Amino acid sequence: MTVPHATHAIVIGAGLSGMAAATELLKRGIAVTILEASDRVADPWRARHPKLRLNIHRHFARLPGHLAPRAKDRFLPRDAVVDYLGDYAAGLKEQIVFNTSVLAVRRDGALWQVDTNNGSYTCTDLVVATGREKVPEMPVWPGMEDFGGKVIHTADFGDPSEYDGKNVVVVGAGNSGSDVLNHLSRSNPAQVWVAVRHGPSILPSKILGFSLQRMANLFARFPKWSLDPIFGFMQWAFFGNLRRYGLRRHKLGGGSRMLKDGVTFALDDGFVAALKAGRFEAVPQVVGFDDYTVELANGRKLRPDVVICATGYRPDLEELFGDLGALDAKGYPLHPMGQEDVNNPGLWFTGYAPVFQGFFYAAGVSAGRIASHVAMRAAKSSDSQCDRKVAGRSRYQTLLAKGARQ
Repeated sequence: MTVPHATHAIVIGAGLSGMAAATELLKRGIAVTILEASDRVADPWRARHPKLRLNIHRHFARLPGHLAPRAKDRFLPRDAVVDYLGDYAAGLKEQIVFNTSVLAVRRDGALWQVDTNNGSYTCTDLVVATGREKVPEMPVWPGMEDFGGKVIHTADFGDPSEYDGKNVVVVGAGNSGSDVLNHLSRSNPAQVWVAVRHGPSILPSKILGFSLQRMANLFARFPKWSLDPIFGFMQWAFFGNLRRYGLRRHKLGGGSRMLKDGVTFALDDGFVAALKAGRFEAVPQVVGFDDYTVELANGRKLRPDVVICATGYRPDLEELFGDLGALDAKGYPLHPMGQEDVNNPGLWFTGYAPVFQGFFYAAGVSAGRIASHVAMRAAKSSDSQCDRKVAGRSRYQTLLAKGARQ
């Protein structure tokens, strides 16, 4: 029988949230092991298209114990993020176990048992940091399998120049959709249609050269009820009435969508200008395919070469944690940002809730929250053990004294 590896804390995932949590735990003297399915860190970032840039300012792109990256770009390019995470992982090389996929998780008394392809682990505290955007969410439309063109997810967007001279349908104009559309606006596609059910909550990336995202701390302090009207006014002030160009308003405002549904703002960097200039056209949502065309909700048919689905991602947590009562109806953690799961002592999730300052900032907040609670509980447990030892010695000394008197 194989004896499980034992440690105080296990972190599943060596992404930015997982490594931040491990760093804060180590700083407080908590033994930790990070289990990473890949053979290196930052694989999801490496897989994104080469011209990808973060939609958060570099000021907020830092993890605990490290300075923000030194870069000339306000918004870090993909390769700068990969390099930063690689440097960060170098300080955790003794803690990261690569090529290790988690197969099952279960509670065993006061401990968690984690079964992997490389054996089993036991721990007091289990931190889940596999990422909010782990698996691309790909719709299936009627007739899609017979379509003669190419259908991809934004995760597979590639180099924007690949779409020069082509007719392109982009399904969705949210965060990832707007990123694709911003890149296409600087390329030379023959035609771009933006198929939307609702328009995005969209803001300019810069105002008079100043990054709007630098104001994230201020936005985070606003009362929740004020966010929708504030962002609605800002969108109208900078872009005018986008309904005229086919982008209808969502029934929820930008603040509500982010806080309730986790849908972050889209940042414009060329998309809106291309729409207003007639280079792009907003059209109703896609409802079906045939051999050569894409059908829209109003009955119109388009003939694209490529359909790019900006239809989001999912965390893919149900298989491991679906039976623990730790997830909501959409499969996201009920306690997504470093709060202990009330139904499962010692279970923590980090990296599953968007905040105005971005995921790097959220990773630091969650990491500190988790580590503080774990260290506090470990200290209480240690004090309790010491009290029991002292009490035992006192009882033993009392018995010795009685024996001496007799």
